[in-house]
Amino acid sequence: MQKLLIKKSQNQKLKNKFYNRGMKKIWEFIKNLFIMIFGCKYKCKCQEQVVEEQPKEIANLNVEHIIAMDRQNMFLNYKEDYRWFETGITLNKFMDAEDTDATVESIYNVFQTVIERGEGFDTQVVCMAHKGEENGTEVKAAFWVGDCLLNEEEIKLTFEQAYDRLMQANLPKPHSRQCVLRKELGPKEANAQYIFGNTKDHVYVDAVTGDVKTENPVYEGFDETKISKKLGYSFTWLKTKGFVGGPLGEWP
Repeated sequence: MQKLLIKKSQNQKLKNKFYNRGMKKIWEFIKNLFIMIFGCKYKCKCQEQVVEEQPKEIANLNVEHIIAMDRQNMFLNYKEDYRWFETGITLNKFMDAEDTDATVESIYNVFQTVIERGEGFDTQVVCMAHKGEENGTEVKAAFWVGDCLLNEEEIKLTFEQAYDRLMQANLPKPHSRQCVLRKELGPKEANAQYIFGNTKDHVYVDAVTGDVKTENPVYEGFDETKISKKLGYSFTWLKTKGFVGGPLGEWP
């Protein structure tokens, strides 16, 4: 009987020993788990604070890259049945500012599509806009007039090269941040132009030759009085109106 009691006591001590070891391991596991969770949260929070404290820089958009990207997008959606009419560029700083540079704040590209609908056609103007990392597309039921197609037009100068020509030219710089790449219908034939300025003051940089002029090349040496008498209306309003963008006005 005594031996049986001793054996039971030994078994109980052994159980208690294993139980204590098991509980100790469980508590160590819980402790390490809490340390890992709260340590990770603290680390993440610190990393977030570092990111928030970093100054935001204006992303300089590459004009030629954006044009190529938008044209590819139009080709994938409309195949070859799209017309590229205009590219508008907004600089980060005014051109006549002392610290001005060629940093681009935003870009838009204007396209037109003509889709056959039964016996007629649907004409849409598609504007793709880019500012920083934001991109947007707006489609309007409209018809773009006044410009020649740029799809196959020769454009040798990049935007930055045209901007450098403007800065190197010995003439006043427009108080504006706007530039538009377009080829006007006429009345006189001319290359595509980078038109820097606003509705009051323009400087034209030829996209092929790089020539810089303050007069619109399509009116250079053009005698409007002869054709005005013949057609019965004047071209003077076109010359003085001076839209930066299509004849329908700047894209709203």
